[in-house]
Amino acid sequence: MTDIRRRPGDGTGGLRQGTTTFESLREQAVTLRREGLSRRQIRDHLAVHNNDLLNRLLEGEQPPEWTKRPNAKDDLRTKARELRLQGMTYDQIQLELGCSKSSISLWVRDLPKVDHRSAAEQGRDAAVKRWAHEGPIREAARETAISAARDAVGALTERELLLVGAALYWAEGSKSKTYRRSETVIFINSDPGVIAVYLAWLELMEIPRSRLQFRVMIHESADVAGAEQYWADAVGVDRTALQRTTLKKHNPKTVRKNTGTDYRGCLIVRVSASCDLYRRIEGTWCGIVGSAGSTK
Repeated sequence: MTDIRRRPGDGTGGLRQGTTTFESLREQAVTLRREGLSRRQIRDHLAVHNNDLLNRLLEGEQPPEWTKRPNAKDDLRTKARELRLQGMTYDQIQLELGCSKSSISLWVRDLPKVDHRSAAEQGRDAAVKRWAHEGPIREAARETAISAARDAVGALTERELLLVGAALYWAEGSKSKTYRRSETVIFINSDPGVIAVYLAWLELMEIPRSRLQFRVMIHESADVAGAEQYWADAVGVDRTALQRTTLKKHNPKTVRKNTGTDYRGCLIVRVSASCDLYRRIEGTWCGIVGSAGSTK
């Protein structure tokens, strides 16, 4: 065999060419590698004791399987992947196998992430996500429908307002009972729009403002002064003209949702000397009920 010596600066890794060239030596090394020999066996067979040269001779060639060192953690890795696919967290896998979380992370990082939310939480989050998409669409459809219905109403005739006001009072106003006769017109509501329609109806019924008494009813924990001013402005009177506000006691066991700056309680509108008005309301309502089945 050709004598192999190192020569500094040589592109072949220090091989001085003789009767055996680098190419022919590489061909022999590759052949031996593909026959299943280890690096040590190839080195001894070819008498190449320079690691740099041996690396170049075997460049690109994979070692045979039998030369690969078995990894002591292969079984742990397999088990960790199985547990991850079952839905376990890193902490649970670590407790089960006794290995570090950094190793677990490396072993299972290509697997889908585990969803740790409960079924209820997943359903709630899905609903929130769906509503984020559908909410604006539904809101636009809602506004369109409301706008069309509002425009279809047009101007009210006196007869229409008469019927609307009587029905509104019978739904929201105080009513006399057979066991407690009290024909006093008292109306209460928290919607300023409802109050505005009711006041327009009272004007149609020729009830002067001098016969109206206004009083706010609200929870004691709310902004009482702000609510009083709001309702005074809504009905067009000075705040000092309001009767003494009725404060509702707060029950700490009750979770109230009517809180915040938009909560202004209710306004009570009382008509003095209203027995005759009450009877007109009741009669109008009875007429509405009696005619409901005979619409044309």
